[in-house]
Amino acid sequence: MDVETTEIKDDACYVGLTHDHLSVNNVMGRVRSPQAGAIVMFAGTTRDNFDGKPVKELQYSAYNPLALRTMLSICKEIRSEYGLISIAMVHRLGTVPIGEESIIIAVSAPHRQAAWRAGERALEDCKERVEIWKREEFEGEDGVWRANRDGAKGTFMS
Repeated sequence: MDVETTEIKDDACYVGLTHDHLSVNNVMGRVRSPQAGAIVMFAGTTRDNFDGKPVKELQYSAYNPLALRTMLSICKEIRSEYGLISIAMVHRLGTVPIGEESIIIAVSAPHRQAAWRAGERALEDCKERVEIWKREEFEGEDGVWRANRDGAKGTFMS
């Protein structure tokens, strides 16, 4: 991560917001441990369509201080609940072109089942709770703002 990254590391939990390209290897490095029998990664990428409409790009914005606190709270809850060794969640802000990552989540655990479950839960909690919004820019149309909790069918997301 570089100087444009806003980040918090606390108790084997790492969260970050950045305007830079995301790196799976960097995020995985945050959770790697000799005690981990499993590392599960999730990379959310910008796809080229939504509801049959051609997507040009996504634009993300956040209220950084609150979003980071919420992300850290989610990571701490999940780490405790699933017995994780470590968890990292990094979200990109600004324009995210087609095929590039907007979010990367990595979890390490002694065993794979906990890692799989925790990774999915982290993504769902992030989408539901974190103060990040996205604007979907469509080819030939006005963009649409979405909030996390509105998910795929809403009108304000991650």
